[in-house]
Amino acid sequence: MELHQEIKTLAAKLGAILTDKRLWITTAESCTGGGVSYALTDTPGSSHYIDRAFVTYSNQAKHELIGVSNETLQNFGAVSEQTVLEMASGAAKAAKADIAIAISGIAGPGGATRDKPVGLVWFCVHFAGKNYPSKHVFTGDRASVRAQAIVYSIEKVIEIIKSEN
Repeated sequence: MELHQEIKTLAAKLGAILTDKRLWITTAESCTGGGVSYALTDTPGSSHYIDRAFVTYSNQAKHELIGVSNETLQNFGAVSEQTVLEMASGAAKAAKADIAIAISGIAGPGGATRDKPVGLVWFCVHFAGKNYPSKHVFTGDRASVRAQAIVYSIEKVIEIIKSEN
C-alpha cells in the first residue's frame, strides 16, 4: 500500500478507536512537522478526539510550549529518549489530552552524528499515566523518513490503546 494511503487508513482507524473509547489525543511533533496531526484531522469527525497539537521543531518551542527542560535538551539533545518522554508528558498536560504522541528525529539529509544517524526517530506515547518510548531507524530520503515515522507513530498508538484495554 502506498504510504499516503496507509497513513489515511491508519488515521481513520485510530480516529474510530478514539471516538469509540471517548479519548482525546494530542501530538508533539518535531521531525514530522505536524504530519501526524494533519493525518488525524484529515479524517471526518476528528473534532471528537483532537482539540490541539504542537509542532515543536526548535528546542525553544519544546521548552516553551510543552515544558521540556533546558537541562534535558542540553544533556541529551532533541533526538533522545529523555526528550520525547518530556515532550509526551508535557503535551498531554498542556492539551489536557488522554493520549499524546511525541516524535523527534533526524529526517536528513543533514543533522546526523556518529551516534545519531539520518533516519533515527525517537517516539513516546503517553497514555493512562504511563510513557511508552521507542526508537526506530528508517531508510530513504527526508520525505520517506517523515512518512514512515507518521505511520509508525499511529501504529504505536493503536497498539498501546489495544494493550491497555
